[in-house]
Amino acid sequence: MDLRRRGLLGGSLAGVVGGASPVLMRASEARAQGIAPRRGGTLQSILVPEPPVLQIGVNNQGPTLVVASKIFEGLLTFSSTLEPIPLLAKSWTVSPDNKEFVFKLQENVTFHDGHPMTAEDVIFSITKFHMEVAPRARGIFSLIETCEAPDPHTVRIVLKQSFQPFLLMFDATACAIVPKHLFDGQDYRTAPAVQRPVGTGPFRFAEWQRGNFVRLERYAGYWKPERPYLDAIIYRVVPDSQSRRLALETGQVQLTQASDIEPFDVPALRSRPNLEVSTSGWEYFSPLSWIEVNHRVAPLGDVRVRQAMSLAIDRNFITQRLWFGVGKPATNPIASTTRFFDRSVALPAHNVRQAQQLLDAAGLRPNAQGIRFTLKHLVLPYGEVWSRLAEYLRQSLRQVGIALELESTDAGSWARRIGNWEYETSVNFVYQFGDPTLGVERTYVSSNIQKVTFTNTGGYSNPQVDELFAKARAGATVAERQAAFTDVQKILVNDVPQIWLMEMAFPTIHDKRVNNVITNGLGVHDNFDDVFIAG
Repeated sequence: MDLRRRGLLGGSLAGVVGGASPVLMRASEARAQGIAPRRGGTLQSILVPEPPVLQIGVNNQGPTLVVASKIFEGLLTFSSTLEPIPLLAKSWTVSPDNKEFVFKLQENVTFHDGHPMTAEDVIFSITKFHMEVAPRARGIFSLIETCEAPDPHTVRIVLKQSFQPFLLMFDATACAIVPKHLFDGQDYRTAPAVQRPVGTGPFRFAEWQRGNFVRLERYAGYWKPERPYLDAIIYRVVPDSQSRRLALETGQVQLTQASDIEPFDVPALRSRPNLEVSTSGWEYFSPLSWIEVNHRVAPLGDVRVRQAMSLAIDRNFITQRLWFGVGKPATNPIASTTRFFDRSVALPAHNVRQAQQLLDAAGLRPNAQGIRFTLKHLVLPYGEVWSRLAEYLRQSLRQVGIALELESTDAGSWARRIGNWEYETSVNFVYQFGDPTLGVERTYVSSNIQKVTFTNTGGYSNPQVDELFAKARAGATVAERQAAFTDVQKILVNDVPQIWLMEMAFPTIHDKRVNNVITNGLGVHDNFDDVFIAG
């Protein structure tokens, strides 16, 4: 079937913090209502924490994806209901058995160095680059039997088996199209282009003053006529949370996203008449946070210990007192906004007494100081609220006799240590990408136990779980996949391989003069080609 572009958000935005929000318009809609897009201007935003590189695939941490999605593009983007929308692919067909996908590419697309983008770059990106550097892509693209270019602007992919969510793999954050001529024959992780990224997006990389800012400039050769509207985007590195809030309040920056603003500051900013606050634009990602548990570290390999740790934590307190209601408690490993979530499968409620009984049953008796055992905890370096969460976890686990020793690090070192299994516990949040096979499976299947961040770094292994995820992946119908996912949710809720905490709902806050910030299910991860600042 031929899927072509459909309308975007057609009503008031769902999930807006603090009341109704005006409908965000595409440029054509704005013109129709007398609001002509204004060319020019520099959008000032925030980047925190500062990522090690801006090459999607080599690094897939949140801050990298926010900035690099303006530099790189995928074949598709997605609406808030996860309908595919053309981007570098102007159209596509899918065979009835969901095995053959043929993409017709936009013509006259160039990379920022002027080199034409063709089907060869797309094939290289899919079968070589992301297969090598991106664990999530590797798990899906390994299903490809044939990937060929019938002509310079057509890519034909045939899968070994039917795979329903395959199109969801082609946004920029999952499969950014990279220039073959700058990576082929080199170490993809250390090639010069990693430090000075080159994509097809509306903005080209211009400058990075470490510890200060990243500056992107309008790419004059962008393939969409008259786009982008902005001259530049500057992402400022501002480590202090109160300085970030002040910069937004005083107009020094016009946009913040993700963890830029601490949740406890959101209520005050919500009341300011010049600011828009929304939690829309995360539908594709559905981030879920958890305590990252290294099963190789005793006694974390004991399911009773993990169950006890889960019972010791009050998720309602975390959501309401630390995140001020921006988000909701996690109930199982699949977020409620992700397909195949089963609301009948839920974690047991907070119960300190039951947690203590489980630890007693595991033979972990408290000493004279009331300590059963001690764990090190690597604090997620994404802002003050995560430090407050670590302190809350330390206090909660101490109530059941577990001493938590907090360790601090920077974002790059955190990613390296998690990827190298050099931790005992930490906190992580991972995107689910619209389907459990794409964003959930990778954390729990034994075939994905790798020394790579955002894989099964915890080392959890359960043959039944492996079998059920494989069954769901290969399911030919929605009903078959749902049955397998329901069964796997039941096992994981019992095994608690990671201790799920909260379904994240990140606030995007921007000056109301900035238009088209959130227009689809990727939100601030869209390419911003039609963002403009009204006069």
